Amino acid sequence: MIQAMSTRDSAEGALRAHVTSVKEDLMTGVSYMIPFVTIGGIFLALGYALVNLPFFPGTTETISEQAGTIPWYLAEIGGLGLSVIAPILGAYIAYAIADRPGLAPGFILSYALQQEGLIAEAGATVGFGAGEASAGFLGALVAGLLAGYVARWFKNLSVPRVLEPMMPVLIIPVLTTMVLAPVMLFVLGVPIALAYQELTTFLTSMRGQNAFIVGLILGAMMAFDMGGPVNKVAYVFAVGLISADPQPITGPMAAVMIAGMTPPIGLALSNLVAPQKYDAELYENAVSAIPLGFSFITEGAIPYAAADPVRIIPSAMAGSAVGAGVAMALGVTMPAPHGGIFVFFLSNRPLVFLGCIVLGAVVTAVVATAIKPDYEVTVGSESAQSSD
Repeated sequence: MIQAMSTRDSAEGALRAHVTSVKEDLMTGVSYMIPFVTIGGIFLALGYALVNLPFFPGTTETISEQAGTIPWYLAEIGGLGLSVIAPILGAYIAYAIADRPGLAPGFILSYALQQEGLIAEAGATVGFGAGEASAGFLGALVAGLLAGYVARWFKNLSVPRVLEPMMPVLIIPVLTTMVLAPVMLFVLGVPIALAYQELTTFLTSMRGQNAFIVGLILGAMMAFDMGGPVNKVAYVFAVGLISADPQPITGPMAAVMIAGMTPPIGLALSNLVAPQKYDAELYENAVSAIPLGFSFITEGAIPYAAADPVRIIPSAMAGSAVGAGVAMALGVTMPAPHGGIFVFFLSNRPLVFLGCIVLGAVVTAVVATAIKPDYEVTVGSESAQSSD
């Protein structure tokens, strides 16, 4: 009996360690991807913003035809940045797992899954009509993980000393790509591409109540761990849709950005209005949390969550969910993947975008202030429990 329990505990510990490792690998990929997303999204958004000014000849729909103009250059550079975010994500997930030998296979395999012609031919080969689909960031996640694990397996093989210098730069990258290319194209790539296409079609068609529900979910995810894995899943989801073909989907990005901004602002507002409910040291944090929130840095709310997670996390989730849900329901868009308050003018409805931030922050502040007892009461209760 004891041996069976020990075996089960060791299996649970191994599974928990593996899940933690996968989470860290995914976070590494996301952290390396974000600068590409930021450059691509902001350049593209600036191009779209400038082309609508009176002294430029085009519109957002015709910007690709305005070759040589400043908006065209900005949009082209932005488009290039966004076109590589999925391969970069896959590459650095593989890099986190297998180090340098996994980098190139992760990039190549992820990039291959973005090529609509390749997916269409692969689909025809296996008897599926893939149409004009690509696997998007979902394919990059799978390709990065598989490339990393296979490259790491090759890396751990014992080989003759004469081959060791060639392993990381030649043998492992080539063999990893050779082994996984058929799997990614003919086994996994087509189903993932079809699923991603259905997802983008569904989001494009969303209106009213359905959009509000999706906004609620995205908003709650952004505030749940305030910069952690769940937050990053929602963020990567929205970022991937900015570069969706044939039409970018920018509503979820607006919802995610609003949801990421409201927790620090709302909790700082609660702290300023009801300082008796917080530790005196957090009052100084409130001053810095507000600019962090406006800069789309959700981590500014972490000190509050660490001090009282049971009350603070639900409060933050409530405000973020409401702000994001209302933004989605009202059709607010945001083509830039980062920038916070500094890119609000790029939204199709800038004032509504700002209003949703205010709404989410106020909901967070009201809920947090309502459910938190005075700080002295909390400390006294904890002291009594510890003495018992």
